[in-house]
Amino acid sequence: MTDNDQKERSPLLPDRHPEPDFFVCDIFDAAPKSDIAPMEHPLFTLSTKPDHTPRKYRNGDVYLNLEASPIGLATVHDRDVLIYCISQCMARLNKNQKISKTMRFHAHDLMKVTNRDTTGPGYRNFRNTLKRLQGTQIETNITTGGKEQWKVFSFIDSAEIVRETRDGRMQEVEITLSDWVFDAINEKGGEILTISRDYFRLRKPLERRLYELARKWCGQNTYWHFTLKTMHERTGSTSSLKEFRRMLTKIIEDNKKHGHIPDYTFELNGDLVKVRPRDSFTEIYTETTNTSQIDMIFLKSETFETARTFAAGYDLHFLEREWRNMMTQKKAMPEKPDGAFIGYVKYYVEKHGSAR
Repeated sequence: MTDNDQKERSPLLPDRHPEPDFFVCDIFDAAPKSDIAPMEHPLFTLSTKPDHTPRKYRNGDVYLNLEASPIGLATVHDRDVLIYCISQCMARLNKNQKISKTMRFHAHDLMKVTNRDTTGPGYRNFRNTLKRLQGTQIETNITTGGKEQWKVFSFIDSAEIVRETRDGRMQEVEITLSDWVFDAINEKGGEILTISRDYFRLRKPLERRLYELARKWCGQNTYWHFTLKTMHERTGSTSSLKEFRRMLTKIIEDNKKHGHIPDYTFELNGDLVKVRPRDSFTEIYTETTNTSQIDMIFLKSETFETARTFAAGYDLHFLEREWRNMMTQKKAMPEKPDGAFIGYVKYYVEKHGSAR
């Protein structure tokens, strides 16, 4: 590979498993009973090397302390396992099915959905991921109903390889989620935050955190901003503020060139980081100031029948709720609601893949 080829390398990882899969959701939007959203705090290290440094974060009277496992803190890439588990639970909830904090699944399915390497080294890395998720200890004081609770927990209580091939590859894995994670799912039920499949292709942990923050705080609003200092703190970067500015500037330049960070654009203006959703989020909608009319939209029965042919296994009530939530957030009203809803269903499936 020449120096020029290296410079032109895509900032996205290769799509190792291009077949579409089900939607994924963001665990930290389904927050446990707390007066702050856990996505405000970086609970995963950005380091790609073993990180044993204890972390402390505080927001007012609420604090989070992190202690590493013997092989380091859980990483941003380790979070893929939780996203997969929560996605499975949410998919069942959307079908009015029961969920359990103990889940059994094929390791290959998880690795395919999260764009992980399915060779021997990929499975060995996955084993270490489980160790870090179980071994990283989180200490926090969660306020519930005006009462402060002190709690210590890990992301998962346990992990077990149920079957393993002769060459060391896992076939079935059983994971027991911690009460903190599982309660977060039950607390908000079907209120999920979907993310792009391309999230799993982002090479840099910092890019993943930027996307998470944008998805959490900007959503489908037209604009959101952070100060550089706030962004530095919320990403969990341990670099100096000067070095963080340099890294962020490089990522923003790459994103302008490649558009590789899904759904959002970023701009650094002085000490202000500006976040905006891409046009594809909102281009089919027209502005309105009377968002109360959104609740009064009535879709024809034929519209649901047509939409079902494009839904690729998704529950139509879930898709309708997502569609109405998007319009409410955007203060937008479609000129032709029936056509707009069908268009949204097609857009959603194209973006997130089939639910089958």
